[in-house]
Amino acid sequence: MAAISREEVAHLARLSRLAVTDQEIDLFAGQLDVILQAVARVGEVVAEDIPPTSHSVPLTNVLRDDVVQPCLTPEEALAGAPDAEEGRFRVPRILEEA
Repeated sequence: MAAISREEVAHLARLSRLAVTDQEIDLFAGQLDVILQAVARVGEVVAEDIPPTSHSVPLTNVLRDDVVQPCLTPEEALAGAPDAEEGRFRVPRILEEA
């Protein structure tokens, strides 16, 4: 027995505001039936002893610890800039004023 009927597919199409033909309804009903059967098979797996996971393999964070280190002063950072103004990099305007 099909998990989804032609009427249900037509109803879903109407809800989604999709214009579908009778041939497409038949095609989609068959495709959705295959998908729903596959999902049902996955749901049959007995997995009470398997904890839920977000990944199939364990992941570890590869970032280093955030440690404060000496850095450039604003003056040193701006020393090599072609143009600076009020302690900031000055760049050419790319957007026209409205």
